Amino acid sequence: MTHFFKALPFVALLFAGTQHAGAQNIPFVEYDMANGLKVLLHEDHSTPIVTVSVMYHVGSKNEKPDRTGFAHFFEHLLFEGSENIARGEFDDYVNKAGGMMNANTWYDRTYYFEVLPSNQLALGLWLESERMLQAKVENVGIETQRQVVKEERRQRVDNVPYGRLVEETMKRTFRVHPYNHSVIGSMDHLDAAVEADYKQFYKDFYRPDNAILSIAGDINIEQTKLLIDTYFKDIPRGKGEVYRPKVTEPDITKEVRDTIYDQVRLPQLVYSYQIPPQGTTDYYAVIMLSELLSRGKSSRMQKAIVDEQQKAVGVGSFPLTLEDKGACIMFARAAIGVDLKDIEKSMDELITDVQTNLISETEYQKLLNQAETDFVTANNSVQGIAESLANYEMYFGDANLINTELERYRKVTREDLKNAANKYFQKNSRVVLYWLPLTAKP
Repeated sequence: MTHFFKALPFVALLFAGTQHAGAQNIPFVEYDMANGLKVLLHEDHSTPIVTVSVMYHVGSKNEKPDRTGFAHFFEHLLFEGSENIARGEFDDYVNKAGGMMNANTWYDRTYYFEVLPSNQLALGLWLESERMLQAKVENVGIETQRQVVKEERRQRVDNVPYGRLVEETMKRTFRVHPYNHSVIGSMDHLDAAVEADYKQFYKDFYRPDNAILSIAGDINIEQTKLLIDTYFKDIPRGKGEVYRPKVTEPDITKEVRDTIYDQVRLPQLVYSYQIPPQGTTDYYAVIMLSELLSRGKSSRMQKAIVDEQQKAVGVGSFPLTLEDKGACIMFARAAIGVDLKDIEKSMDELITDVQTNLISETEYQKLLNQAETDFVTANNSVQGIAESLANYEMYFGDANLINTELERYRKVTREDLKNAANKYFQKNSRVVLYWLPLTAKP
């Protein structure tokens, strides 16, 4: 989920390439502050801009079962202001400085950032320190954002054809792990929560020892360290351990089948498979298998099911890469008059093929080229570098993967792909959903 603000013309500079990305040698400095805040700094003078970001190690999986949606709700709420920033002034400061800001929430973390002219570095640090230390968590802002989030759910989930796909699939793929509820959460839970619930969530998770401050752009490292001390040194470490769910999701050992009736015109077949946590050896093989099946016009699902057999009007496969066990979701939207059983037969044939035969050298090289392109593209702006550094540090404990993770993809062999297909894409370990129009409901 993403929180948008108007961007002024200045931020066209945002997408200017860095001098390091193409070489995949992105230098950075990292250190820990006494209060537990991890700091990552990348100096790049190619354009006069800087990204100031803070990533908190809290997402929807950290929520209480009867208070889902809190992490995403806070993504909105923490733009309401602070003790020193009046309501509505957060984005005013950034816009008047000629910058932009945004935020997003996922199952495992929440991320805030500003992109500013580099002479406004102190402004970004001040804003984020205010958010961390003394954000306004009070009823007036809570009630405002409650309505905003409800409208967001209506627009993105409830009133969109197939909008509940991830939500319905994940609740069946994960029976005990909190990944089984959506990031946007339950509106009933948000309605039931009181101000004290929100204050406690802020106290529990928005603390320096649960955060990474990542800055990239036109900065001087030593001067930046002094500014960081000014704004963050006196923020106290949180009390007690940060809550992390200690739940191990059991493997699916018997195929789960269900039918969803929705306001849609065309039936859709959905598969979901549990996949290993991100960063593990098998994880990279599964990512590459998903790319093989669905990425681009030459992908196997597109060529076979859409182009040649004309059974579907659209296909896709997307892995939800997560800190704990994740999911790979595949779908095929039926062409008019095509039975989902026929599509299921074609999908199974494609999966059986990668389980039985090695992919061609040509396909294998294409996968490596795609991985390299994605790797470079993700880090071709200071905004991308700041987020990549924070992600690698938070998820893997190794920010330097911004320079080396591509080697992990290159180590995946064709045999590894075949083995991963057999290990993770079995019929007895998947969820199968038939997504049907309401008119088909008995």
